[in-house]
Order: sequence, then structure tokens, then C-alpha cells
Amino acid sequence: MNTTLDAFELPIAVEPSDIDQLGHVNNVTYIRWVQEAAVAHWTAAASAEDQAKLYWVVLRHEIDYKQPAFLNDGIIARTWVGSASRVRFVRYTDVLRAGDRAVLARALTTWCPMDAQTRTPASVSAEVRARFSIP
Repeated sequence: MNTTLDAFELPIAVEPSDIDQLGHVNNVTYIRWVQEAAVAHWTAAASAEDQAKLYWVVLRHEIDYKQPAFLNDGIIARTWVGSASRVRFVRYTDVLRAGDRAVLARALTTWCPMDAQTRTPASVSAEVRARFSIP
């Protein structure tokens, strides 16, 4: 798993609406951050042509919560793509506290590329595969 060369980082601010009745960030918020980081990575790195042809849907989320986050914490969602098959890409995301880069949560998400016209699973070009996955 490549966690250094191809990682994309998205800074995130904890909002009051992210806090649950226990006084820390709600677990569902972490999943939203994982998705936001994936979308931001795709938008930043994919060509406009590929963005027009493809969109991505989540097939599966797995997440391990390590430490809580609190209001006013700076957060970094650090994401990268690991292995890929024809229509399944495994994406890893570490949710970090910006101040000390402590791991707050680790996620593994399986994504499927979809053809924007037919709305069916799509194979991606060699360029997309090379940019977003580890052989």
C-alpha cells in the first residue's frame, strides 16, 4: 500500500454541527470527510475529460475509529488509492488531527467508476488507472 508518494491531503475544519451529544465529532461525520476527500482528490487530479465521462459510487466503507476529534480541531483527510480491478478501486483514508498528525480514524473504501452516460460500471482509461491506483 502506497501511503507516501500519491497521497492527497484535504484540510477540514470541525463545525459545531459535526459535534454529537458526547461532545466530540459524530462517527457519521468521519464518513462524510472520507467521501469529501475522495471527491476532492478526483477533482484535483483527473482531467476535465475524465471527470465528464466518469463518476464514482461507494460499494463499501470500513472505518476504524482511533481517537476523538473535537470542535476547533484542525483535521486533515489524507487519501490515496491502492489496488484496482476492472471496476473496483480500493481507497485508503487517514483522518488526522492537524496539530500533531495523530491518526483519529482509518478508512478503507471500495469505489466503482460509473459511465456518466449509461450509468453503468465502466472500465477506466490506462491514464486514470496509472494516476489513481497501484499496480
